[in-house]
Amino acid sequence: MERVVDLDEAAAAIADRRPAWQAAGLTAKPVTWRDQTAPWPRQPKTERSQVNDPDSVGIHLHGPNEAELLVVLYRGGWADIDYMVGADDAGVIPAPTVVSAQAFASLLDACITRVFGISYDAK
Repeated sequence: MERVVDLDEAAAAIADRRPAWQAAGLTAKPVTWRDQTAPWPRQPKTERSQVNDPDSVGIHLHGPNEAELLVVLYRGGWADIDYMVGADDAGVIPAPTVVSAQAFASLLDACITRVFGISYDAK
């Protein structure tokens, strides 16, 4: 898989946002990594040091009223985004091609606003 986006920089963008998420009442599970060189099926790891050749980084968030957001960014420049706000509001959020950690950070912020109704400045 081509390396379009630096996943370590994307993980840093996630880490930068954790305090704001916590202050807003969101719970973030540990960041997950998937190793391109691991045997199939590739299992996500929560320790970056256990991953030799990362091909994805992900974050799973929980909010009020059981709302959830799962975002997985692949180094090829695409993201899978699943959400659930309620029984009648769940699905996939379409994502543009992600070409940088900054673009990923903006996408993540937009998803937080869409799913949890929280708008904030992460910096």
